[in-house]
Amino acid sequence: MRVFGIDCGTECTGYGVVDVDQSGRMPRLRAIAAGGIVLSKKLTMATRLARVYAELTALITLHQPAVVAIEDIFFSANAKSALKLGQVRGVALLAAANLGLPIAEYAPLSVKSSVVGYGLAKKEQVQFMVARLLELDCEPEPADAADALAIAICHIHTAQTMAAQSLVAPRMPPAIRTQAAPPTITPVMRPR
Repeated sequence: MRVFGIDCGTECTGYGVVDVDQSGRMPRLRAIAAGGIVLSKKLTMATRLARVYAELTALITLHQPAVVAIEDIFFSANAKSALKLGQVRGVALLAAANLGLPIAEYAPLSVKSSVVGYGLAKKEQVQFMVARLLELDCEPEPADAADALAIAICHIHTAQTMAAQSLVAPRMPPAIRTQAAPPTITPVMRPR
């Protein structure tokens, strides 16, 4: 499975392509490509968005992934920055959707937990672990490219876990599954 990871940013949008090599006894992760789409602050927002769309479309077409993985929305104290980031994210989603690819979205905490083992890991820790997991000689630069590779790795780990769970999940007859009672909620009375 080849995954195209995207880490959206208003100044630099990172991308990373990771493949799973199944030829050995144990599957290995292999980095195919990584980099950043650097955007000049001098350009209008519309021009920056058009550039991100064009470059992502060209890169996705070049690498032919099975799926695109992108970081999910996170909450920001600065509303203006969050809106600009949302615009870049929308363009990235559009590029993948227009190419007919499935899109997986992951929260930043999930990505860090999957790659580092700790949801509040720092960027340097993510870069270090991405380099180790992909057996790279040095840490990926820019940091946005490392984040995009981490997002792709997170999707691969999630897909492998879900596949393994579906193989060992106990099979219940459909009638039993649909008859499960909803959880009951008991109101708590507080004295006045």
